[in-house]
Amino acid sequence: MLEEQKEFARRRKQFLQMVGAGNIAVIASASMVHRNGDVEYPFRQNSDFYYLSGFDEPEAVIVFVPGRENGEYLIFCREFDEQTALWVGANAGLEGAVKQYAVDDAFPIDDIDDILPGLLENKNRLYFPMGAQPEFDQKLMDWSQQVRNRSRAGISAPAEFISSDHILHEMRLIKSAHEIKLMKKAAKISVKAHRQAMQTCRPTMYEYQVDANIKHSFMTQGAQHEAYPAIVGGGKNGCVLHYIDNKAVLNDGDLLLIDAGCEWQKYASDITRTFPVNGVFNEEQKALYQLVLDAQYAAIEQVKPGHHWNAPHEAAIQVLTKGLVKLGILKGRVPTLIKNEAYKPYYMHRTGHWLGMDVHDVGDYKLDNQWRLLEPGMVLTVEPGLYIQPNAKEVDIKWRGIGIRIEDDVLVTKKGHEVLTDRAPKEIKDIEALMGEARAS
Repeated sequence: MLEEQKEFARRRKQFLQMVGAGNIAVIASASMVHRNGDVEYPFRQNSDFYYLSGFDEPEAVIVFVPGRENGEYLIFCREFDEQTALWVGANAGLEGAVKQYAVDDAFPIDDIDDILPGLLENKNRLYFPMGAQPEFDQKLMDWSQQVRNRSRAGISAPAEFISSDHILHEMRLIKSAHEIKLMKKAAKISVKAHRQAMQTCRPTMYEYQVDANIKHSFMTQGAQHEAYPAIVGGGKNGCVLHYIDNKAVLNDGDLLLIDAGCEWQKYASDITRTFPVNGVFNEEQKALYQLVLDAQYAAIEQVKPGHHWNAPHEAAIQVLTKGLVKLGILKGRVPTLIKNEAYKPYYMHRTGHWLGMDVHDVGDYKLDNQWRLLEPGMVLTVEPGLYIQPNAKEVDIKWRGIGIRIEDDVLVTKKGHEVLTDRAPKEIKDIEALMGEARAS
C-alpha cells in the first residue's frame, strides 16, 4: 500500500508541475451506467481519474490547483451514509478521502456548484479531458460563465480551455517500475488461463465453455475483471476480428482463436493464441500458422529504443506477403504487392497498439506527423494475423475459413524488449505437446 501511495503522489506532483501555477485542472470520475430496472453495470473507474487518485468511486471530481496555499489537491465526493453502506457497502466519505487517498481537502459532491466556481477565479488556464464527458464539460462551461459574469468586480475566468489528455496520456505512455510490476502480474494470470484453455479444449465443446474456463482461471487467481470481452472463435469464426458471440460448437479439425486478457489493479493484459481444437495442426493450418509466427518474431525483433512505432508492422507485412506468395495465395513481386496493399484481404489490421490501463491504451502514435520513436517503459502488443475468409473464392479451398492471430505484450527496455507473455505456448510443437499431455492424463 505504501508503494502505491508513493506512486500516486509522484504522479500528482508531476501533473501539478505540468499544469503550472496560476492554472487549474478538473477531472471527473466515471459514472454508474444503468442496465435495466434497478440494476447497473459493474462500475469501472475512469483511467485518467484513477491514475492520479487511486480513488475508485463514482460521483467524484478531483481538482488540482498548483500553488494554492490551502492545498493543491482537492476532491468532491459522496459523504459517508450509514443507510447506503447497509445496502451497497461503505464508501470513503470526506474523512476517508483525506486519510486514505492523501487529498489536501475534501468537499461534498452536492456542494460542487457552490464551491468550484470560486476555485476557477483568476485562473489563466483550465485543463480538463475535453469531450470525454460532454455533460460535465457543459458544467465547467457554466461555472466558468458564472465567474466571467463577475468581471466588473475585478474577477477573471480562465481565458484558455486546454485538454488535459496531452499531459496525462504522455505520462501514462511511459510505465513506471510499479506499473510494469502490475502488468507482469496481469500477464502471468492471463498466460495461465490460456494454457488451461489449451489443456481443457475438446471437440464438441462450445466456445462459451472455453470462455467460461478462461474467466474461471482469471477469478481463481484473483483477477476479478477481464480487460475486454474475450474473443473465442472456432473455425471460420476466427476470421471475424472482433467476434464475441462465443456460442458455436467447436468442431474436430478446426482451429480455435482466443483473444483474452485479464485486468489486474486497473492494468490490462492482452494475449491471443490460436490452436487446433483436437490438439494437432493439419498441414494447411501448420503452413499458415508458422507464417504468422515468423511474422510475429520479425515484428518483435523491431521493438527496441530508437526504432519507430511502425517498424514492427512493416516487418510483419514483409514476412506475411512473402509467405503468401510462397503458398500461392498471392501472386506477383513482393515489393509491388506491399505497395498495392495486396495483403489486406487477408491481413486488414495493424500489428499492435499501446497497452496499459486501457487495453487500447492512450498515447500518440505520431509526433509532428512522424511515427514516434519507441522508448524504454512503453508497452505495446505485437499481433500479426491471417484471415482467409470462407467465401474467398480467389483462394484454393484448402485455405478457406482459417483464421490465425498470435499476440504478445512487449515491454520496451533500455537494451531492447521483454515479452511479458512469452510463457503462453506458441510454437507448434509446444502447443501440440501441451495439448497432448493433457489428453493423455
